[in-house]
Amino acid sequence: MVNENSGRGNIEKPRTEQEIFEELEELCKSPGFAHALAYFCFRDNTIMYADGELKTDDVLQQFSMSRLIRTEISTLIGLARKGELDLTLPQADVVQTHIDRAEALLQEIHNSMMLPLIESFNPQNPKGDDQEPLTAGAALREAIFYGGEGAYQFQYRDLALDKYSLDDDWFKENRGYSVSDAVTVVAAISQVQNEKVNSLMASMAEKSPDEWTFLPAFEFSTAEIASASNVDESVVHSVIESFVAPNDADMEQFGALDDFNPTNAYPIVRVDENEYLLFQHYSLLEAFYETPFFWFIDDSAYVDTAMANRGAFAERFSEQRLQLVFGKERVYKNVEIYDSKNNSVGEIDVLVVFANRAIILQAKSKRLTIAARKGNDNSLRDDFKSAIQDAYDQSASCAEYLLDSAYRLEDHDGNQIDIDRDFKEVYPFCVVSDHYPALSFQARQFLKFEESDRIKSPFVIDVFLLDVLTEMLQSPLYFLSYINRRVQYTESIMVSHELTCLSYHLKQNLWVDPEISLMHLGDDICADLDLAMLTRRDNAPGTPTPDGILTKYADTTFGKIVQEIEHIEHPGSIDLGFLLLEMSGETIERINDGIAVIVDSHLKDGGHHDFSIGVGEKGRVGLTIHCNSDDVVTATERLDRHCQVRKYDQKAEAWFGVIIEPKTSGLKFAMGLQFPWEQSDDLDKATQDLKKPQILRPGKPMNFRTLERTGRKIGRNEKCPCGSGKKYKKCCLHKSH
Repeated sequence: MVNENSGRGNIEKPRTEQEIFEELEELCKSPGFAHALAYFCFRDNTIMYADGELKTDDVLQQFSMSRLIRTEISTLIGLARKGELDLTLPQADVVQTHIDRAEALLQEIHNSMMLPLIESFNPQNPKGDDQEPLTAGAALREAIFYGGEGAYQFQYRDLALDKYSLDDDWFKENRGYSVSDAVTVVAAISQVQNEKVNSLMASMAEKSPDEWTFLPAFEFSTAEIASASNVDESVVHSVIESFVAPNDADMEQFGALDDFNPTNAYPIVRVDENEYLLFQHYSLLEAFYETPFFWFIDDSAYVDTAMANRGAFAERFSEQRLQLVFGKERVYKNVEIYDSKNNSVGEIDVLVVFANRAIILQAKSKRLTIAARKGNDNSLRDDFKSAIQDAYDQSASCAEYLLDSAYRLEDHDGNQIDIDRDFKEVYPFCVVSDHYPALSFQARQFLKFEESDRIKSPFVIDVFLLDVLTEMLQSPLYFLSYINRRVQYTESIMVSHELTCLSYHLKQNLWVDPEISLMHLGDDICADLDLAMLTRRDNAPGTPTPDGILTKYADTTFGKIVQEIEHIEHPGSIDLGFLLLEMSGETIERINDGIAVIVDSHLKDGGHHDFSIGVGEKGRVGLTIHCNSDDVVTATERLDRHCQVRKYDQKAEAWFGVIIEPKTSGLKFAMGLQFPWEQSDDLDKATQDLKKPQILRPGKPMNFRTLERTGRKIGRNEKCPCGSGKKYKKCCLHKSH
């Protein structure tokens, strides 16, 4: 800024982040600031909708640039709690001043935090080393604090029930309630607060603006929660008090933006003996999921058991969710790998085998330390190594052993696992059980890995994303197809969290043009997925499945073909499925049109009809679709020969064939050919007069006119040029397409 009182126009030095933070603290301690807090929590954490239906546009409110994110609101709450929380309602203009000043200071803090990152990109500033700006602590610190929320609040609630299931006796003995009691009480608090928000909105119309406040919506009593939950009031009191800051809590330790904020672990404020205040219900659910870990640490007699239970949760949960997609018989937990001398060389936490694809999942429970959150480079890298790099290194070595049949596999009961080890693709998964801020961003910057033709790039996620993935993609084909493409784009897609990428896929079908080096996806893309998950898990009145790949073509012939192969455990079916699911909407429309034409033609003349298309670069992959009423043997022989001829003619990497049942337009048979091209005299003759397949390109329509062969006329009694070995009159003479 320019000092106007100085004739020389001196530029004042920007305030430090700590200076701004200290002013913000004084503001938050102001009398009546609690009402500004309540306003922020209502405005930025409440989704408003009308007509009894929640829509995507309603959810998009949560992505407004003017909205405070939850970490910012939590900072305000923590600073307010450093003083005596004065709940007296000031004049409306005072509350508005608090609101405006808080927003201005938070924006100033963000600008201050961004300065080191901006300076690191300045080519005139000497860096002193070759470190990339995006791997420095300054960049990651900003991403950690301002990154999108990678877990839904109901996931914290629901997963906590599983996470602490083995600790239930400890809760009963030491806290006076069971884990299920806690879940019920926490859910009831949300219900009561939602009801209060609705009634408060209706009552404000009858009040003067000087009386407007949202604070009553965030207050509750033990009696209210006991009534809503049908849980004994003494148990309700015990649950609530567990998340009230202890009397000896040191609030002064929250002295900088990245310091430990006790109100995150203990978000409930005691107003009176049985009266409480909770500003952010999300914070309570997150605390319920994470805070008990610290209770266990303080119990020296139980800490070892708790740590074992914590590690077991990530493996158990991952196994259960993957079983939902692949079935129990294809998912193995705690797989030991032995060499020829019976030495254990590795362990796979969860192994999934489906046809010639495999997933190797390694689970970790490491959290991000306070030092790392502050942007300490060494701490960031050490934390990442413990949480992710070690998991990847373990999965990569296990992948090599998996591909080598000289190593023996045994399940957790000691039974040998006898499976075909000739995998086409192996996907290493690294899964963390706690929310790890900016996980996707850090993995992109820090993870060191090697990719081969068979062992793919690692997929780094948390249990919350795995939960959503297995909820939305509940078939092996859809699940594997997404993973196959997502790991292809490890370097070309940047997101603050993986939910955004999944939401984009569900809407648009994930694909990145090879000419694009980097594509950044904004968090607002996640609105459709947010709505679907709210509907499925929290009974919101919305749409359970986003309009897109799961819905658009479900009732078409193309969609029916996909449905019939999506659970088939056969390598060819997976490859064909990958091809179909990678197709653009325009290509799918053309295939649907083409099938309609050949089915109609067969129903009119009873003859064989087909069409072939090349997809990908220069038609390097192709698809032939037949429609006839031939017996299965005749039909499959004809299709196999036709695919061989087409593949040879195009020198294609792969060629797939499909036979359509004319009466139902359903799938009768499918096949795929994938092998290196070799010259053949027989196929040279068969392809001599072969019409070229249509290569699908954007904006180019398919041609369904009768195809006329060029060159000499084929005699009726000559061998058919398709290579079937039959006479032309008994094979393709009457083929009109």
